[in-house]
Amino acid sequence: MTSARDSSEWDPSAQEAAERTARALAETVRRLQAAAARAHAEARTRSAVDLATGILAERLGLPVPEAAAHLARLARESGVPVLALAADIAGLTGPQPEPGQEPEPGAGAGPAPSAFRRPGAEPPEAGPPVAPALAAASDLEHATGAVLDQAAAAFGVRAVAVWQRLPGGALALAAHAGLSAEEAAGWSRVPPGVPTPAQLVVGGGTELWPGEPAADGPSPGGLVARAVVPLLDRRRRRGALELLWPATGPDATPVLGPVQRRELYALADLCVTLLGPPPEPLAPEQAGTLLESLLTPALLLAPAVRAERIADFTVLRVNARFRDPLGRPREAVEGASLLETYPVASAAGLFDRLLRAYETGVPSTAERVRLAFREHGPAVPVAVLLSVVPLGDRMLVCWRLDDEREEDEQVALLRQAQRLARVAGFEERPAEGRIRWSDGLRELYGLPSDAPPVPLDRLVGHTHPDDRPAIRRLLDTVRHHHRTASAVVRLDRPDGTHRFTRVIAEPVVDETGRLVAVRGAYHDVSAQHWTEVALGATRERLADSEQESAERAQLALRLQQAILPAAPPPLAVTGLHAAVRYRPAAQQDRVGGDWYDVLVLPDRRVLLAVGDVAGHGVGAATGMVALRHALRGLAVTGAGPGRLLAWANTVALREPGQVTATAVCVLVDPVGGELRWARAGHLPPIRLGAAGAQVLPLPHGVLLGALDDAEYEEYTARLDPGDVLLLYTDGLVERRDRPVEESVEQLLRAAGAPGPDLEQYLDRLLELSPADTDDDTCLIAVQTE
Repeated sequence: MTSARDSSEWDPSAQEAAERTARALAETVRRLQAAAARAHAEARTRSAVDLATGILAERLGLPVPEAAAHLARLARESGVPVLALAADIAGLTGPQPEPGQEPEPGAGAGPAPSAFRRPGAEPPEAGPPVAPALAAASDLEHATGAVLDQAAAAFGVRAVAVWQRLPGGALALAAHAGLSAEEAAGWSRVPPGVPTPAQLVVGGGTELWPGEPAADGPSPGGLVARAVVPLLDRRRRRGALELLWPATGPDATPVLGPVQRRELYALADLCVTLLGPPPEPLAPEQAGTLLESLLTPALLLAPAVRAERIADFTVLRVNARFRDPLGRPREAVEGASLLETYPVASAAGLFDRLLRAYETGVPSTAERVRLAFREHGPAVPVAVLLSVVPLGDRMLVCWRLDDEREEDEQVALLRQAQRLARVAGFEERPAEGRIRWSDGLRELYGLPSDAPPVPLDRLVGHTHPDDRPAIRRLLDTVRHHHRTASAVVRLDRPDGTHRFTRVIAEPVVDETGRLVAVRGAYHDVSAQHWTEVALGATRERLADSEQESAERAQLALRLQQAILPAAPPPLAVTGLHAAVRYRPAAQQDRVGGDWYDVLVLPDRRVLLAVGDVAGHGVGAATGMVALRHALRGLAVTGAGPGRLLAWANTVALREPGQVTATAVCVLVDPVGGELRWARAGHLPPIRLGAAGAQVLPLPHGVLLGALDDAEYEEYTARLDPGDVLLLYTDGLVERRDRPVEESVEQLLRAAGAPGPDLEQYLDRLLELSPADTDDDTCLIAVQTE
């Protein structure tokens, strides 16, 4: 049975609590003793500050407030306490005299000459005196009280508030005098965006004076008259000093003349000094770590000060993700002047945004602006997401092209193009066990939307048994010989139907020659296959008909009309204008192999293609259909013209009868004016501009269907505004008695300049054509605006 513990027994927990209490009391006593010692020392040395302020006022001819501000500024720049500098100026050494006593004559070495250098213009007339003891205030709260005491006597001020800017743009009530505790607590923090007079001034506006409309915004005190001046530290706005007057009547608005305003500026300088030093700049290693940790392109800038103003910014560093819009290397940007490196972008608003953020300290994040970058040629504004963040004495700038909306549009266009062309892409990485399918591939297989992708190794299980050897040859070519291959197979679908599909695959190898991925595309050619079947059946039926010749002529005309459109697609969205002409051979029952294509790609580039399949008749037409559809379907992958012709060569080799053809493939970038082209034994494009007609160079490239591993070289050029690009087949210029080059030169000289009407120009070319062969003719003309 337990009993209650006697109160006289020793309790360890009580003993520990008593010891903690004793330690806390001892610490409190020591803190109070230290505070008393500081107050005593301040009282002993305050006379030195008063004396030094008077000396500066007398020697420099300054009003007392400006002399006190000058003393505080000197202490801050020299890195010594105000009291120590005041003792040096007053010539006091050793222990300081008690308040009210005068220093002994001749004591000390006297003030440094720089202390009496006059800051600014000639002194104004003497104004209402402000006590010099303000410079010796031990903290900002005491200084604010002194400001109120003196400003109340001089100007009739009722309350004073000192605002300090916080990171992010908010304001904190750092000190106040004349406000109630409840009101100060309610205004302890002002969020960014609240249009108080102090926020307007700190955010970059000019100082406000009583009676101005902007000074009537929400503010503490419930008073209607106020003055607000910024707290400037090396041109950076660290806060604001706000003075408030009582509302005693409509005519009671105080009037502050130049003298009174200068004294308020001096008081603001003192408040800046007592706010403490500004944040230290980032160390180089910290800056490097910060930049490289960002996921967006970023620059670190430092202000370049000339004649006491920020005249430029210097690019200290850029991170690894930064790409110069003008293509210059990283070394050419680091250490360079911002205005010299990006003059057009700076003039378009970049410099003003940097300067405003530096002076106000308010960051701006993900601001959508339009900037222009130019080295040669016209400057094209682009949308940029810009973020500017002050970091001490540095500026962090992040920008990236605002391509999110454009990417969404491109994705939508790509999906639409894939759906129309019935093309879907894939990529396999065997080492990682990862397979990626684009939209539409599951539909082609007849699989549900959540079904896992089918690897190429299992493709044979989804095809007709007769097509499985072709799949095995494709896999062997890609994986073991590291060459691109294609095959047309019949995909067996779960519903019992099948799709005729062209599978194109290419290997991706690393620098050691090891296969790391296989990527390619599936092209649903069922419609083409059934068209060929229908054409074959029609041909067999017509062979037994007495009207075979007439019906074949009619079939040829309809086939030409179905394959080749009468007009190009609208190109207004790209800023280009196109015109086409197709002139069949004189014998209309001979279906030719000439073809052309104009296609707007998902990335808004324009594909131009002209080709000529060898031979005539339905065989040449079906070969033309295969090549034209292959280029249209594969162009949506974003490949260049050389790669597109290489793929078309693979298609030509796999076609029945091994089709051979010439072709020229051009990709035009309407934004930059760049064009890239490749050719397969075809005549080169012609550029018509202000300097006349120019036949573009001939890149290397053999006929389609001639060699198994053919490679096609690419060339690039530019189209200036108003230039015309002309593509054509040899039926326009071929003669039996002269070289083609001479016929081209004669035709261009006779036709003259294109003029604004492309349709009329193409008609003129056909009319003046020197050709004497019985061959089809295709023409495409594209003009930049």
